[in-house]
Amino acid sequence: MNDMLSKNRQDAIKIFHAGLQAVAPGIAIKNFCRLEDEIFTVADHRYDLSRFRNLFVIGAGKAAASMAKAVEEILGERISAGLITVKYAHLEELKRVKISQAGHPIPDQNGLAGARAIYQLATSADEQTLVVCLISGGGSALLPLPVDGISLEDKQKTTQSLLSCGATIHEINTVRKHLSLLKGGGLARAVYPATLISLILSDVVGDDLDSIASGPCVPDPRTFADCKSIFERYAIINVIPRNVLRHIDAGIAGTVAETPKAGQKFFKRTQNVIVASNFDALLKAKEKAEDLGYHTVLLSSMLEGEARELAATHVAIAREVATHGQPLQRPACLLSGGETTVKILGTGKGGRNQEFALAAAIKMAGMENSTIFSAGTDGSDGPTDAAGAIVDGTTWQRALVAGLDPHLYLEDNDSYHFFASLNDLYKTGPTNTNVMDLRIVLMT
Repeated sequence: MNDMLSKNRQDAIKIFHAGLQAVAPGIAIKNFCRLEDEIFTVADHRYDLSRFRNLFVIGAGKAAASMAKAVEEILGERISAGLITVKYAHLEELKRVKISQAGHPIPDQNGLAGARAIYQLATSADEQTLVVCLISGGGSALLPLPVDGISLEDKQKTTQSLLSCGATIHEINTVRKHLSLLKGGGLARAVYPATLISLILSDVVGDDLDSIASGPCVPDPRTFADCKSIFERYAIINVIPRNVLRHIDAGIAGTVAETPKAGQKFFKRTQNVIVASNFDALLKAKEKAEDLGYHTVLLSSMLEGEARELAATHVAIAREVATHGQPLQRPACLLSGGETTVKILGTGKGGRNQEFALAAAIKMAGMENSTIFSAGTDGSDGPTDAAGAIVDGTTWQRALVAGLDPHLYLEDNDSYHFFASLNDLYKTGPTNTNVMDLRIVLMT
């Protein structure tokens, strides 16, 4: 690898970490929350803590522990009780808030136990209780409290079917909300008549409040009929557990209550605040890229769709830069965010960022001094220990020399083992934040 490509890789990593720093939960929380005497200010709302007898901290998500640490630093001993659920190993040392660890993206028994305990604490709140709820990506899988008649196994099978068919996070969460006591406004219903503040780290395209962690504290605009349509759209109705289908059909028929909707009393004492998002990370990444001397454009923070197709689009734009100097002159940096999907047809191992990178490597074979880096801000990409991968115009040739056929690995959805063989995986470990993915294209 020539010196320029090596520098590109180093710069891409620096740009990525600048984006991560911008959405560190401690920084994000303290940008929106402060305490002066007994007045707790959250964005444009002021809460007189002397009016409350109890202050609970609850929540779930990959970043929940880091968020709780920041809240503890602000509120300290005023916190009466607290419980959050995080993905395994996404930990912080906390003094007032207890941590439960559980499985993600497929919910497990630990998640079920944690969700039950959170529900019990939530339902113990009264009018003299202030509840601070901490929500981040992963919260859906980490709050698995099914409605009556639905087992955890039913939810696991349903979630796996939706993940495997390439359903978007919005679609997955639509279904999750209609199978849960906590999602889709269920947590707001549980804490009522307490006062509820929900601090949110967004991991969904467009920062839709009802989609982030399946919107536990906001009204749900989706219906049981929407769930049925999703099953039909992806032709998975035959693999969805019967209990789930019966529950959805009962909801459509009106014999099961819908999720809480806008205008209901549960939301009259609720404040929802997004403290950090993918766009925030991209803005800081752009600033870092420009500091490093790159002409930079932020393509979008809202990209979604098949990873392979978006990879082809990114490479096409990179070729435009290389050939015509549009939309930027070299040295150039293209940035994008959002969250792609992968339709799993093979038996390999990987994640959406690794699949994006592998598809890009095939398309950019031979492109000089061009590098593409795609990684998840949470430090994990699919069921792997890598955040993503980094490729360049030499990846194709290096693979062939190593006896690897990139096309075969892509067909088998086996990007992880492809990149492991080339030492091109990027591993951060848990970052304790989560605002979807960052994609960085550098051309020098």
